[in-house]
Order: sequence, then C-alpha cells, then structure tokens
Amino acid sequence: MNILVAIPDGDTRESFFPKDVIDKVNALGSVTWNTLGRQFTREEFREALKDKDICISGWGTPKLDSFVLSEAYRLKVLVHTGGSVAYVASEALYGKGIKVLSGNSLYAESVAEGVMAYMLCSLRELIYYNDQVKGGGWRKDKFFNEGLLDQSVGLVGFGAIAKHLTAMLKPFRCRIKVYDPFVSEEVFKKYGVEKADIEEIFKSCKIISLHLPYRKETHHMVDKPLLSSIKDGAILINTSRGGIINEEVLIEELEKDRFKAVLDVYEREPLPLDSKLRKLNNVITIPHMGGPTIDRRAQVTRELIKNIESFLKGEDTPLEILREYGLSMTNQ
Repeated sequence: MNILVAIPDGDTRESFFPKDVIDKVNALGSVTWNTLGRQFTREEFREALKDKDICISGWGTPKLDSFVLSEAYRLKVLVHTGGSVAYVASEALYGKGIKVLSGNSLYAESVAEGVMAYMLCSLRELIYYNDQVKGGGWRKDKFFNEGLLDQSVGLVGFGAIAKHLTAMLKPFRCRIKVYDPFVSEEVFKKYGVEKADIEEIFKSCKIISLHLPYRKETHHMVDKPLLSSIKDGAILINTSRGGIINEEVLIEELEKDRFKAVLDVYEREPLPLDSKLRKLNNVITIPHMGGPTIDRRAQVTRELIKNIESFLKGEDTPLEILREYGLSMTNQ
C-alpha cells in the first residue's frame, strides 16, 4: 500500500503526527512524506500521486481536481486531517469513486467546547475582572456577572457543532431554540430543541450562536434587521465565518453598547489593526481559535488511521464524508 503524506514538514505536521502516529502510518505501508518545507505545487502534487493508493492531506493542500488527479490511477482514499474537505475535494475526486475521510466530526466536538468557553467567559465577565485585578484594582461591593444556568440559547444552523453543543448545554438546563430550514422535525425532537424562526431567535434569546456554512446565500445573512433586533444584554457568538455577519453594521450596533459579542472569525483575517472591534469593550475578539484545540490534532490523526485500517479490511469507515455533504462544506 503506497501512501503519500502531502502535509509539508514543520510545526503543523508535527502537531498531527507525533512519534506514535508516525509509527502507525509507517505500519500501513510504504509512506512518502512531503519534505519540501512547503505545500506541493499542483504539478508536483500530480506527480507525487502517480503510484499512490492513499493520500493524507491537510490545511493548504492543493485541491484534488481533474488536473491533479489526471495520473492518480491507483488512488483509493483521500484522508484529510482538517475538518471541512471543501478546500481539497472536488467533483472529479468523488467522480472517480475515491473515498473521502476527514476529522470533521471530531473537530465539531472541540469547536462546541470552545463555544461553551466563550459563553461562560462572556457571561461571567472574566476578561473584565481579570483586567481589573491586573491593573491593581478589585471588584466593587456591587458587582455584576451572569451564569449559563437556565438561560435561553438560540442556535442558527444545526450541523455537527450545534448538535454537540446542545448535548453540552443540557446540564445547564438551557432552553434551546434552533433555526435550520434543512433539518427535519424528527431531528429537533431527538435533540430536545425547539424549532424557531431566525427572527425569533435574535429577538428573544439571551445567547445567539452562529453555526452556518459560508456560501453565497449566507453572505451577510446577519444584517441590520437581525442585529438591531437583538435584545439588550444578549450575547452574539460567531465561530462559523466572518462573512455571515455584516461586520460594518455589527460595529454600529455594538457601539450602542446594548449587547455583547464574542467573535472568533472576521470578514478580513487577520483582523485589520484599525478595526473598531479591537477597541470595543463589549466585544471579546479571538484570533480564529474556536477549535480544534492543538491537543486534539494527534487524536484526530489516530482516529483517521483507524478508519484507514477499517477500509483496508472492508469494514465501515465512520469518518467518511459523502459527496453531497463534502462539496457543500465551508472552505477552511
């Protein structure tokens, strides 16, 4: 079995492939590692895939389109160490019957954990009180913070991340409303959430968390009508993609100091130095770190290797990404 690890050598690959994982990969067959210290060019990638049965890709790997695949006659499996496969998968890839695996479901759980952290940090005003103490101060006798227990939470989008988040919220007895026109009533009932219009979520929920893929139809989906309807004291959290929110309008609404936001993603990244979001006290700004946490990377690769072993034995591969879902995912 000939295997290509297309991820270039360096810190990122080392985080996915500690020694025990390298040993597991090498045990699968004859392995070729990208030693260029950079991503393959499309031409280099096409050449490297010629005699390979399995390709292991990562963030920044060139898309496996018809050109890159033109001489990959033996390729059977693409194993993507990222979550979304939209960046690497193509119609041509699926058209050749190549199986696609990714760490998407494992990453989703880690991102959901990140959203929980953002909720609790914002509600309890952890950054504010930390700054007070570091600045030589202390809390006043009449101080204010909030908890997550018994709060109303609105989820916009109900994919893998939102489903994990729903389970994590259960011990806090949160009332969860969900907007997702593509999810059936049966799924809502299974997870014990209430179906709601997006307008209702923005008007009524204490915490609003966005979990949408970024596509043409979701660009600036969260605009003036929704942002201006957020109730006083609410929290808006975005770990999906920055372009889903009209950032200019968001800043205008945040400047009114009616509600708070925790932003992990932005329309332009890195966030421009002159962005007003950097200075607003009612915004927590995170540099696109919602998940997965670094310690999860090696675990993702371990689980993907288990799926490769299952494939070679003719068994089920739980981490498989089917064509319709794979091609609809958001780019990394």
